[in-house]
Amino acid sequence: MPAYNAEQTLEQTLNEVPRDVVDEIILVDDYSKDNTSELARKLGVHHVIRHEQNKGYGGNQKTCYSKALELNADIVIMLHPDYQYTPKLIVAMSSIIANELYPVVLGSRILGKGALKGGMPMYKYIFNRCLTLTQNILMNQKLSEYHTGYRAFSKEVLLGISFMKNSDDFVFDNQMLAQIFHAGFEIGEVTCPTKYFDEASSINFKRSSIYGLGVLKVSLQYFLDKAGILKSPLFAK
Repeated sequence: MPAYNAEQTLEQTLNEVPRDVVDEIILVDDYSKDNTSELARKLGVHHVIRHEQNKGYGGNQKTCYSKALELNADIVIMLHPDYQYTPKLIVAMSSIIANELYPVVLGSRILGKGALKGGMPMYKYIFNRCLTLTQNILMNQKLSEYHTGYRAFSKEVLLGISFMKNSDDFVFDNQMLAQIFHAGFEIGEVTCPTKYFDEASSINFKRSSIYGLGVLKVSLQYFLDKAGILKSPLFAK
């Protein structure tokens, strides 16, 4: 769980985590201004790590995955503690990986009508669809979306890509997916309902625009690297 100011939604999220399937819960608090860390410990989270300074969304994930690998986890699922994505899909997502159907599973808000029904702003929905279409063309893939924060990975995938090279900002997510495809791993998707409300994490229009430009840059880097035109250090072994 990459966390930042998640005190108001953390307990609700944890209440839906299937403890008969989940062996360890890791929460990394990216220097929150509230009591996220203290509440996580009180609620029995197994591993609570607090950054001494804010490292950004990507930097938070690096700590999360590094700790999961340190614990020798076979399947690692990233779940935001802001209750935007339901923990009830953990069983389905982990079983797909455990049964060796796909080594990576994304919880997609776009499959079906979950995004708009859950309150995704129309401009974000259009932004998401346009970016995803462009990315699929440049990367020769067919994902319904690249921008979900609900992701499950096998240990082999995390060990097979260089995620520590990636940005500490939001574009980390897309760099990681590009690395996964570049390394030859396949990605499955499941339909995921989503909720947009005041306490849920969301970036503003300016940050969204910067993120979008970063996403296009990553997709172009992938295209040029695969075409043998310009190699990117992002995909170096």
